[in-house]
Amino acid sequence: MLQAEGVEVVFGIIDGSYYGLYSSLAEHGIRLVSPRHESTAAHMAGAYARMTGRLGVCLASNGPGAANVLPGVAVENGEGNRVLLLTSWRRAPIVGPDRGGTFQYFDQVATIKPMSKWSGAARSYDRIPEVMHRAFRISHRGRPGVVHVTIPEDVLNGPAPAELPVLEPRRYRRTAPLSPSEQQVREAAERLRAAEKPLVQIGSGVLHAGAAALIDELVHALRAPVTASWGGRPAVDERIANAIPLLPPLIDQVRQEADVVLAIGTRFGETDWWGKPPYWRPADEQRLIQVDNDEEILGLNKPVDLAILADAAVFAQALLGEIQAGSPSPHLAARTERLGQLAAAKKEIRDFLLTLPGPVDRQPMHSAHVPLICREVFDDDAIVVVDGGNTAVWTNLFHENRVPGCLISTFKFGMLGAGVGQALGAKVAHPERQVYCIIGDGALGMHPQEIETAIRNDLGVVFLVLCDRQWGMVKLSQGMAMDAATMMERRVLPSERTINTDFSEICFDRLAESMGAHGERVANAGDLRSALGRSLASGRCSVIHVDVDPVEHLWAPGLDVFKAMHQEPGE
Repeated sequence: MLQAEGVEVVFGIIDGSYYGLYSSLAEHGIRLVSPRHESTAAHMAGAYARMTGRLGVCLASNGPGAANVLPGVAVENGEGNRVLLLTSWRRAPIVGPDRGGTFQYFDQVATIKPMSKWSGAARSYDRIPEVMHRAFRISHRGRPGVVHVTIPEDVLNGPAPAELPVLEPRRYRRTAPLSPSEQQVREAAERLRAAEKPLVQIGSGVLHAGAAALIDELVHALRAPVTASWGGRPAVDERIANAIPLLPPLIDQVRQEADVVLAIGTRFGETDWWGKPPYWRPADEQRLIQVDNDEEILGLNKPVDLAILADAAVFAQALLGEIQAGSPSPHLAARTERLGQLAAAKKEIRDFLLTLPGPVDRQPMHSAHVPLICREVFDDDAIVVVDGGNTAVWTNLFHENRVPGCLISTFKFGMLGAGVGQALGAKVAHPERQVYCIIGDGALGMHPQEIETAIRNDLGVVFLVLCDRQWGMVKLSQGMAMDAATMMERRVLPSERTINTDFSEICFDRLAESMGAHGERVANAGDLRSALGRSLASGRCSVIHVDVDPVEHLWAPGLDVFKAMHQEPGE
């Protein structure tokens, strides 16, 4: 059934409880990639799904293995990645009802259910097709997420009592994408044609649908700016004039000014202020066309004027055709002039940001130099994974996305350590492309053992570890809570006044070398470029320990916006 669904890779750690499954993968053309921790398997599967558009599959053994994978389930479901988790369970006669004292057992179905799109069990061999079909069907319905199937170990490892037919996916689930009606497309086109200041707001649904190129064509045809949720940002080529960065006050201005908003594949979540004023125009003054393949999302957080249940790519293609075939908007000239003004405002923000890092020979390095130099060294289509607290803030602020789909992070869950597995999964998905991960020392400290996974599986990912030897984002907020006046005057409190925010030294380059990886350590931006060159030339997984200024690292721009986001808009 996995083969019939087009699965080519499964991520997971081997265990006797599902030997009957993993020992059969190779004969069906499926590769097994094993990390060192089950949560990493889930992150690898999630990144693989995001980068390929296929189903990502991971395994976890009963009891401890299933417990270890739970963080990965929470993250990959939150990020909306299409993942199938297969777990083993203790033998069928003892998994229900629980009689207490069972070894390596908990109710995996019940535990995973609220964390996932769906969770179920096939307790006997003959029920496996039924349960798997349901999992596949739910996986491809609406917003992607994690589906879970657990099967008792005696069923997985026992003899097959009968040969069950394997059906083509079209026999048990919808395989054609949802299409909008012609009337809906015409009405959307008419509303956008009449708008003075239209805006296209996109979310991660655009990436899942493979619609980034169509959105690019659409915003150029409309002469409209495009804003994105954090998760939708990777779909945008940020060099185009239409692209509005995730920075106030410009993004707030554009969203407030829009008279018609076309929202595609986005929920208007918390990072988009729930679509509420003062960050957006009031709903009775701003018309909303919302397109999504999940009906539950339509009108969920922001009142909608035209709700369209459709695949993002199918809708964008139809709308683009309708706009190109129809009469041009009377406002095109004004829209074009406005785009020029917005581009100038964007450049002004960018120029200001570029003054922050300071000279390249400062030591220790300013954090912003890392994404800036990486953008110069790596290919435009290199895949960058971002992980950490303030490391993620600095990197996302200074990284310029050029090729759609090349930026990965946990935009909705903010999970430290997930980036390690995501980077490895991305490299499995695209071994021919460069993959690098900019990660904090706290985040890499959660899963450093996966460097060995990279070496064992020949995954040449470059990890750049921004080392400030502290929980930076926490240290800043803790310091402001303790003594804001001293923080504003001296920018940091003495370590003896903070609570468990500081680390001891870990030499990540030497740690990596102990596992067979290439290691480098740099403390100024002038040395980083050559270190990257040597890392890429090594042809294997590399870890660059980057000593960054711990005080400068604390004060990442925009943290006030991040704090405000945790309040209801207007509070």
